[in-house]
Amino acid sequence: MSDESIYEVVEVAKKTGKLKKGCNEVTKAIEKGQAKLVVVAKDTTPKEIIMHLPLLSKEKGVQYVEVEKKEELGAAAGLVLGTAAIAITDLGEAAEMAKQLGGD
Repeated sequence: MSDESIYEVVEVAKKTGKLKKGCNEVTKAIEKGQAKLVVVAKDTTPKEIIMHLPLLSKEKGVQYVEVEKKEELGAAAGLVLGTAAIAITDLGEAAEMAKQLGGD
């Protein structure tokens, strides 16, 4: 799975579904059972900000994938700045694309 295909899923979900942006919002969405797909940027510093997300996602049975750059993740989510993480709570037209991503 390439980063480009992940960004494409995020962009389609932004237009036709719903996103939560930022680590705190993503954590809340996972805990409430709203998240369908979690995308985290590997270049987030400090790493402690996102360290709990893979385990929490696995515990709640949420699909989890990583991308290289937070700036590109932010741009795909429609933000001017980068973001450490996003959660897609409604995939919209990106549902089939998300299934092909795999992830944990």
